Amino acid sequence: MKRIGIDVGGTNTDAVLIADDQVVHSVKAATTADVTSGILAALKALREHPAAAVPVDAVVIGTTHFINAVVQRRHLQKIGAIRIGMPASASLPPFCDWPGDLAALVSGKTFMLEGGHDYDGRPFMPLDTDGLRAAARAIKAKGLRAVAVASSFSPLDPSCENTAREILAEICPDVAVTLSHDLGRIGLLERENAALLNAALHDLAVTTVAAFRKAIAESGIDAPLFLTQNDGTVMQAEIATAFPVMSFASGATNSMRGAAYLSGLDDAMVVDVGGTTSDIGQLRHGFPREANAVVEVGGVRTLFRMPDLLSIGLGGGSHVTQDPVRVGPLSVGYRLTSDALVFGGDQLTATDIAVAAGLIDIGDRSRVAHLPKSLIDAALADAHRKLEGDIDRMKTEAGDVPLLAVGGGAFLVPERLAGISTIVRVDHGDCANAVGAAIAQVSGEADQVFRDMTRDEAIAAARAIAEVRAVQAGADRDTLKTVDVEDMPIAYLPGNALRVRVRVAGAIAEPTIGAAA
Repeated sequence: MKRIGIDVGGTNTDAVLIADDQVVHSVKAATTADVTSGILAALKALREHPAAAVPVDAVVIGTTHFINAVVQRRHLQKIGAIRIGMPASASLPPFCDWPGDLAALVSGKTFMLEGGHDYDGRPFMPLDTDGLRAAARAIKAKGLRAVAVASSFSPLDPSCENTAREILAEICPDVAVTLSHDLGRIGLLERENAALLNAALHDLAVTTVAAFRKAIAESGIDAPLFLTQNDGTVMQAEIATAFPVMSFASGATNSMRGAAYLSGLDDAMVVDVGGTTSDIGQLRHGFPREANAVVEVGGVRTLFRMPDLLSIGLGGGSHVTQDPVRVGPLSVGYRLTSDALVFGGDQLTATDIAVAAGLIDIGDRSRVAHLPKSLIDAALADAHRKLEGDIDRMKTEAGDVPLLAVGGGAFLVPERLAGISTIVRVDHGDCANAVGAAIAQVSGEADQVFRDMTRDEAIAAARAIAEVRAVQAGADRDTLKTVDVEDMPIAYLPGNALRVRVRVAGAIAEPTIGAAA
């Protein structure tokens, strides 16, 4: 296996080559405003190393393109929203809980139609197919290029959403359709919101993946392209085009997977200290712990697969203010190499404090020789206090646990923290995010309700569905392993109903790797 892994952070774009389970070479390049040129620079620097000038099997990229678009309100498109659930959901239309500025950017046309299912999976209204056809014609007339469809309790029965897709394909075949049951879970508004965000990112996903392919081709690399997902696995570029929201928060999960790979630990706390933020999470069986609650993205409530992370404004590029002394949350970001004191700038950053304290040796140390010891000690103490408190918040057990400290700013993690048994630092930890991308596997997931089955039969059925989806996504069936299993009896449903969620993961299938991009 020879793979290039790339991860785009707020400050640096990291690239690594992994061959035969070893990190052959790694580089860092400044993240650029357009992101793509930073990837090109990282690839160029990586390929200049003699050991890296070899054919590779795949290129895996972790990107912040899509979540940044939502947070920054940029590069989003107008979309159509089709809600199937009338009359039950009339009082809460699509976009009702979105921030006003974001809703104004995205909302193109909304349709609320009869249909949908009840909590026990039974249809409570016939599907309004005539209304669907009228909606499709209106979407075509308005020139919208993407549509999100959400039906009540569609994770139990997706038939209404599937019918909507068929009608849209018939009347406006060029429109990209996102179905909410492909993304979210039970909870109409949050699941619908995930679908709406996904649809609004469609054009950006197409152009971004095309730009990535171009960058790879210009670097002289002939290999398939994969993008990382936010569960620590990868998806083929074509799937990423259809489901860009699946990459939300993938940078932190890449770091956690890379930390597990480099350390050999499958169960530990992880802190990834970058240039702008520190992301804190927990590894379980080598994968990030998943959030089971609503997660807000750009002010929008969503409920779909996301890692359970705590991000704080602390990194190597964090501003250090005085009187009182505080580190972060503001950061110079990708301008670190021009704005920090040790690089000739005029901004006092956490990196300057670390250089003055002798924790790292980069830049011109003489430029921070004037910093008083009291300032250095106070800044480091503030950083340590923040890390200690927030790591403790993310722990799920009272006892001491190991902590993996990775990322370019890991020098801010002290040697001792309360509640931590040992702090593990690994070789190539500063580019653990790119390592995590390079070694990522392909996953498949099933999350649905089964009736008239024993618990073992329901779990086996869910596992079989998850395995099929993983193979369809490009996994080698022989390498599949179960990552998570959750089951919950649903007392209010007939037929001994059991909701089961199973996730499996495995290596990328060799035929897929061998194909050209």
